[in-house]
Amino acid sequence: MAEREVIGVVGGGQMGSGIAQLAIVAGLHVLLYDSDSEALARATNSISASISRLVAKGHLSQPAGDNAMKNLKCIQNLEEFRAADVIIEAIVESEDVKKKLFSELDKIAKVSAILASNTSSISITRLASVTTRPSQVIGMHFMNPPPIMKLSEIIRGADTSDEVYVTIKSLAERLGKTVICSQDYPGFIVNRILMPMINEAFYTLYTGVATKEDIDTGMKLGTNHPMGPLELADFIGLDVCLSIMKVLHEGLGDKYSPCPLLVQYVDAGRFGRKKGIGVYLYQKEPAKSKPSPSL
Repeated sequence: MAEREVIGVVGGGQMGSGIAQLAIVAGLHVLLYDSDSEALARATNSISASISRLVAKGHLSQPAGDNAMKNLKCIQNLEEFRAADVIIEAIVESEDVKKKLFSELDKIAKVSAILASNTSSISITRLASVTTRPSQVIGMHFMNPPPIMKLSEIIRGADTSDEVYVTIKSLAERLGKTVICSQDYPGFIVNRILMPMINEAFYTLYTGVATKEDIDTGMKLGTNHPMGPLELADFIGLDVCLSIMKVLHEGLGDKYSPCPLLVQYVDAGRFGRKKGIGVYLYQKEPAKSKPSPSL
């Protein structure tokens, strides 16, 4: 199969913009879609700032940085994906929403196009079932944030062809990633291991075994993790953690039941860093007014 040169990315959030950045720096042409023009503006600014930092640190030449930005085109019409060789979905972690999108993309994309999902837990086989090209549907799970994390987890659905797997593996390697391959089981590899640990940290807090600070300190200093599990959950997003735990619970049984405290925090809108509050509080204190000068 010929090397894929036009990459479509659906979703202008942190994951989508990060994937788009990787692709344009690698010399690929990228169509970045979001229905929200403000999300696209934020994504463009974020990508531009990140590339400027790479240039400033000497990791990328100025001409290469300039050319990378020229490879990025933001779009608000899915029809423009007709030109894409690979379309990578990076939207909300909801099976119903992803299935609706894949059904739409299947009708738009050219016959040879590969449809990839950045899902962290949802069945690739079920996503592929709503398309007419199940052999060309695959999971391509980037870690957060994509430009920094070195891993890409590739997931083969029941019908994913060897040719498509080899193409997507080569693409991930071109983007500078080390590739691991998972079969299509709930949570795949990384989240099958990581999310139960995070969930258990919530149970440890919920049952009063220790404070959140001691739980995180224990795991950082006792197991050499760079970030404690509760702090990591805030970084990932508690809503995302809960969604993945629900997938694990449904597919693997009660051993993976989400902790009631995690459910409660999500119900309260405490999603983590992106909301300013999760397990920890991230909101900045209002600036104190300076005292008036004495007369």
